[in-house]
Amino acid sequence: MKVLIAGAGRLGTQIARVLSAARNDVTLVERDEDRVAELEGMPQVRLVAGDACEPGLLERAGAFACDLFIAATGRDEDNLVISLLAKRQFGVGRVAARVNEAENTWLFDGRWGVDVAVPATTPLISLIEEATGATDTVALLRLSKAGVEVIETAITARSRAAGHTLGEIGLPAGTVVATVVRDGRPTVPGPGVRLMPGDELLLVSHEATEQEIQAAFQ
Repeated sequence: MKVLIAGAGRLGTQIARVLSAARNDVTLVERDEDRVAELEGMPQVRLVAGDACEPGLLERAGAFACDLFIAATGRDEDNLVISLLAKRQFGVGRVAARVNEAENTWLFDGRWGVDVAVPATTPLISLIEEATGATDTVALLRLSKAGVEVIETAITARSRAAGHTLGEIGLPAGTVVATVVRDGRPTVPGPGVRLMPGDELLLVSHEATEQEIQAAFQ
């Protein structure tokens, strides 16, 4: 699958790493040339410097040939313009856009070319699953080796996290809980989910070590 991502912030970069590790053809567009230089050498990802709101730049980046476009900048107005261009001018089949400000959610629909609107608070892997239409999230997680660590932990009766909500757990920086598996059923976690013995968690992090994450729960 050919994927074009606008915005090389933390979110856009993480998405690019996971999707490229899953053997997709990924291009990442970023207007900040310093950020592009910082990411040079990123494995299996093509970097393009420029403003993704400009049709000419998107054409050079390969918008006509892409199967999935993800607008992941930190500005809602940019994500809307980019999504509209992707859908109406370049005919991209699936367009996902990040919603940074909750009050703007109503704008992110088909009128602006958005197929999937994803709130900024959505966990990384849930966002990728929504954007790609993937159903085997765990398989995708296990492919994410390029700079994004996937860590599993299980809650027991002795775990310090047992009986506490996710919102009460102090997670290391750069870490999100991707899913909580309870009684064999994975769920998208919210801060109000209370952890119980027998729960299994999958976490994604680009900074923390496995020891730091285990310490938060065990």
